[in-house]
Amino acid sequence: MTATTPRLEARFPREMSRIRRAGLLQAVAGLLWIAQAALLARAVGGIAAEASADEALWPAIAIGALALLRAGLDALAARGAFRAARAILTGLRQAAAEALPGLSPFDRSRPASGSIASSMAEQAEALLPWLTRWHPARLRMSIVPPVILLVIAWTSWVAALALLLAAPLIPIFMALIGIKARDAADRQMSAMSGMNGFLLDRLRGLTTLRAFDAVDGTAGRLRGVAAQLRRRTMAVLRIAFLSSAVLELFAALGVAMVATFIGFHLLGQLPFGAWGARLDLAAGLFLLLLAPEFFQPLRDFAAAYHDRASGEAALAGLAPLLSAPAGAVLLPAKGQAAAPAPRTGAAGLAFRAVSFRHAGATAPVVEGFSLEIAPGEKVALLGPSGSGKSTLLALAAGLLRPDQGDIFFDDAFLDAQSIATARGRMAWLGAAPHFFAGSLQSNLLLGREQPAAGAMEGALRLASADEIVARRPGGLRSLMAEGGLGLSGGEARRVALARAALNPNAGLVLADEPTAHLDQHSAAAVTDGLLRLAQGKTLLVATHDPALAARMDRVVTL
Repeated sequence: MTATTPRLEARFPREMSRIRRAGLLQAVAGLLWIAQAALLARAVGGIAAEASADEALWPAIAIGALALLRAGLDALAARGAFRAARAILTGLRQAAAEALPGLSPFDRSRPASGSIASSMAEQAEALLPWLTRWHPARLRMSIVPPVILLVIAWTSWVAALALLLAAPLIPIFMALIGIKARDAADRQMSAMSGMNGFLLDRLRGLTTLRAFDAVDGTAGRLRGVAAQLRRRTMAVLRIAFLSSAVLELFAALGVAMVATFIGFHLLGQLPFGAWGARLDLAAGLFLLLLAPEFFQPLRDFAAAYHDRASGEAALAGLAPLLSAPAGAVLLPAKGQAAAPAPRTGAAGLAFRAVSFRHAGATAPVVEGFSLEIAPGEKVALLGPSGSGKSTLLALAAGLLRPDQGDIFFDDAFLDAQSIATARGRMAWLGAAPHFFAGSLQSNLLLGREQPAAGAMEGALRLASADEIVARRPGGLRSLMAEGGLGLSGGEARRVALARAALNPNAGLVLADEPTAHLDQHSAAAVTDGLLRLAQGKTLLVATHDPALAARMDRVVTL
């Protein structure tokens, strides 16, 4: 049993039980070959002894019936194993998707988006052959060869000894090769995740790469990453072929030794090995037919051995996604959805002796921070990079949890019971607003219901984004590229302002560097729009811009 199997057994006991039953059905199908081999050997022996053709008819019919039964059992087992494996894969993907909200965008240990997509999509598919092939093959290997060995030993102890000498060498060499296979599969999955993350990051920053004439250099790095993935994939395939070659070598040696013994025994050169009796043609043929079947489960196991390495590597890639890091993001209590805000208007916010440090960091980002913000007050957090401005906004939104201290929103302690309602009354303006591929209207609504008549136009006017819509063919129905490609920095901030203005219940606006990297005209337009948005609301803004800070009611320097 592998280290990853107990986790699957605990999470999916019913599905893993179905996979075990599939392995048992395949083992029964394999054992039916013993009866087929006996009937076939008897029929051939009878024909060689010049018996009547009628005596071979019934064995032939029985052999055909057993073949149909074996095929039916194999098909039933394969179907059941695949359905169970697909259910496990679907469950793992669902669990990973449900855990994604627990990965804070401010968490430095959060995997790259490309790596997450790769782990949940193509890498996760490697679980199917591991579950449908390796697990049943392992169970079949533990049942069929010992039974066949006992049957052979009942007829000839020399033939059984020949198989027994060859069989132990196979798992020994397979174990040695398996260590290499596991490491190679881990490196391959790591390279695949890294390449996907690298590619997605560069595609998102394609405009910046073009602006700095770095496209050729990035293309060269991408070719290098792809070449590394190719080398690691070929290493996995080389090990897979090597394991198959080792198994075939020892299987061929075992069968050859049995065939040699039977041949010399029938010639009278080796008159021992049959428990004092003499093997006839039927008995010798029976042993020859069983010898390859003794190694067949081992062959199947070896063929699926690299599936195990790939499957365990894929499961290891999913492991960080199956549960969010403890305390990473403040999530609503299970089953609690955002309720209609019981209060309207500006909301108060309070930090009381709040401390926070990132996982693995030695120094805290924020330590003992306290701040009371009255409803309707506009406060700017001013300070150098790394002073904790963005971290405080993330703490206020519940995107990070404080290590110490308390945060209150509208006099209510911010916890799992209150965060859903609190977030319903927050408007968030991130430092880098993200836009999805789709229409401009869908990017403004982000899944919300269609607002009341005139609300969309009012939000666009408030943010001075109506002129942006007017310039686009199709207006609100015009399509946007992933990442807002085609929008300038100032235009993206104004569209994000309009998006925030569409929340009618917002009582607190959290803005992270809303004027960063903008020219004077664009910064002034965004500042005016932000202040219009904050009318009748509380505003907390993190900024380096002294012009923006000067228009706040209060400035807190960190």
